[in-house]
Amino acid sequence: MKVVDDIASLRKLTTEWKFRGSTVGFVPTMGNLHNGHLKLVKRAKAHNSRVVVSIFVNPMQFGANEDLDAYPRTIEEDKAKLIEAGVDAVFLPSVSDMYPGGVEHQTVVEVPDISDILCGASRPGHFRGVATVVSKLFNMVHPHDAFFGEKDFQQLQVIRTMVRDLSMGVTIHGIPTERDVSGLALSSRNGYLTDEQRHTAATIYSEMTSLKARIEAGERNYVALAADLADILTDSGFKNDYVHIVNAQSLKPAKETDAHLVILVAAFLGNTRLIDNLQIQL
Repeated sequence: MKVVDDIASLRKLTTEWKFRGSTVGFVPTMGNLHNGHLKLVKRAKAHNSRVVVSIFVNPMQFGANEDLDAYPRTIEEDKAKLIEAGVDAVFLPSVSDMYPGGVEHQTVVEVPDISDILCGASRPGHFRGVATVVSKLFNMVHPHDAFFGEKDFQQLQVIRTMVRDLSMGVTIHGIPTERDVSGLALSSRNGYLTDEQRHTAATIYSEMTSLKARIEAGERNYVALAADLADILTDSGFKNDYVHIVNAQSLKPAKETDAHLVILVAAFLGNTRLIDNLQIQL
């Protein structure tokens, strides 16, 4: 596996691969890799002849009182996992590489409407940071395909919208959420949870599954159903940010005529903010 830490070397590498007829798959990450990330790598390897993984903790997508400084950085462990997974190159840019004029003076990419709701309402500017860094990484890697987890469902839809609106020549693949045996969605932030909190956190998925069964059985009062789930989570010890049932494409409140829905949950357990979702096809 090649370890690349400058943009010129990365572009030279991927250009050579393409010249030789290879397709390039790309998995952008912030590191602290777990089996969810490695699932993305596996899908990328199955789809492309070459795979690049980036590791960059992006300051632009963290708010003023969020966990940028505390976010786990495990570069050596991550590189070992990527070597074992058969990745062709890992890209490790610095903040100055990504934002040469400083984060405050960076030209930004803003995806309107869909970035302003749900997590965007709770974390103003977050998706501006996500869209900006992903667009920059696409310009550096020039991948044929890019792979993102469906756990960050709103992020996935923001990126799909950005790629469509800016006519970017990359195909976006959403990969189903990887879960532990309890149903808890794998996340780098799960490391903040105590053993007791991890047990409680699994409630999100189990209760979303119960709600999905009610919808599939014919219940259609989506506002009331979401309120039921919110109450259960509150009683279980969560502090809810939001609990909604929405149209899976627009992320607007679900209507009875919608065929593809998604339950979206964001909630705090102690100081840790957890997000999860469950899609429903009617």
